[in-house]
Amino acid sequence: MARVFTQAEAKQLGLPGRKALEIVSGKKGAQGITLRLAEIPVPQPGESPRGPHQHYHFEECIYVLSGTGTTYADSGEFLLKPGFSFRDFPQIMTVDVLCLRPEADFLRVGAMPPATLIVVYRAPEDADVPALMKQARALVIPAVGPKLPLSLFANASVKFVQITGAGLDRLDLAALKQLGIAVANVPGGSNQAVAEYVLTAASVLLRRFAWADAEIRAGRYREVRARMLTDNLFGLDGLTAGVVGLGTIGSAVAEALYKNGCKILYFDPAPRDPRAAAAFAAESVSLEELLKAADVVTLHVPLLPSTQGLIQAPQLASMKRGAILIQASRGGVVDEAALAASLNSGHLGGAAVDVYSTEPPASGNSLFALEGEAAHRILFTPHIAGVTRQATTFLCRSAWRNVERVLLANEPPLDRAC
Repeated sequence: MARVFTQAEAKQLGLPGRKALEIVSGKKGAQGITLRLAEIPVPQPGESPRGPHQHYHFEECIYVLSGTGTTYADSGEFLLKPGFSFRDFPQIMTVDVLCLRPEADFLRVGAMPPATLIVVYRAPEDADVPALMKQARALVIPAVGPKLPLSLFANASVKFVQITGAGLDRLDLAALKQLGIAVANVPGGSNQAVAEYVLTAASVLLRRFAWADAEIRAGRYREVRARMLTDNLFGLDGLTAGVVGLGTIGSAVAEALYKNGCKILYFDPAPRDPRAAAAFAAESVSLEELLKAADVVTLHVPLLPSTQGLIQAPQLASMKRGAILIQASRGGVVDEAALAASLNSGHLGGAAVDVYSTEPPASGNSLFALEGEAAHRILFTPHIAGVTRQATTFLCRSAWRNVERVLLANEPPLDRAC
C-alpha cells in the first residue's frame, strides 16, 4: 500500500518526531499540497507489522494523531515545509503499482494489496497517469472498460500488467509482448456468478416473470395467470441448451444447465479442455447445428476478430422459434439491431443482454426502442453477470497475490496471457 518511513526519514520530510508513518498518496490542489498519511504501529525486531492501518486524510496541514498500539513521544501538527514542491513527491514516494481501479472496490471486499507495496490509485483519464506509468513497476486494471491506448506503454517503466478479471480485450497483447511487458488475468473467478446469472435469466425469460410482474402491477392478475396457464410455459428441465464458447466460464455454465436437466450442445473450435465436456455429457456441434437445435443459447466468447458480429440476422433467423438468447460475453458479438428486429417479429422468445456494443449503451440503441410484449421479453443488466461479492473478493485477492508474487517474490506470474 505504501512505504514505511523511519523516524529519521520522517524528520527529513519535516514531520514531528514520529516513529513511523506512511505516505499513501498525494496531490496538488488549489490550496496547496494534500498528503494522505497513515500511522502504523512499529513492530519490535522479529515482529510483523500489525494491521489493519488507520488512514487519515488532511489538507494544508497534517494533524498527526495517536493510533491504537502506537506510542509517540509527542503530538501536534505541522505545516508542509516552505519550498516543498509537488514535483518532489514522486521522488519521495516511489510507486510500485499504478492501479486504475478505485481503491473503494478493494476496501469493499476486504481485498487490499500487501502493505509493503506502494500503490497509487487513479482513474484512467487522470492527467498524471502517463507520468505514473514511467514510475510504476506494475499496472493493475479491471477487466471491463475501454481499450487502453498503446501509447500509454511507450517508454513506460511498467513491466507487468495484472487484470482483476478474466477479460483481455482491453489490451493489445501482441504489442505488449513485443515491449517485454507481461500480462496476467484471473480466469475462472466469476464462473459461479455467471452460471447463476444464466440460470436466473433463462428462467425469468422462459417463464415470463418480467411480463407477469408488469401485468399484475397494471391490475390484470386474473388475465395474466390464465394466459400463463394456457401457454403451458417451459422450465429448464428437458430443454436443449447451446453453449457458445466452452472455456472456463462456458464450462461452468454448461455444468449448471446440465444439473438443471438440460441436454448440452456446445460450439468451440478450440475448447480449453475437451475432456471436461464429458462431465456434463456435452456434444460438440457446428454453430449452425447448435442454433437450430437449442431452446436456450448462451454466449461465452471473448471479443476477437473471429467473434465480432458472430450472431447477426441470419444466425438469429436460424434459431428455433421461441428460443432464448443470453448475451453475457462481450459487446460486439451480437448485432443489436438484428436482435431487436427478431424480438419485435416474435421469432425469439426472449433475450438477456448484459453487455453492449458501447458501454454505457447509447440512448439510441435499438434494443431500448422495443415496445409492447417485445419489451417484456428482454432483460437488461449492466455488465454484472459475473459480479457478486464472492466473485469480486476472489478476483481482487487473486490479482494482488499475483502482483506480490511478481514484485516481491521475483517469481513469474500465474495465468500469464503474454
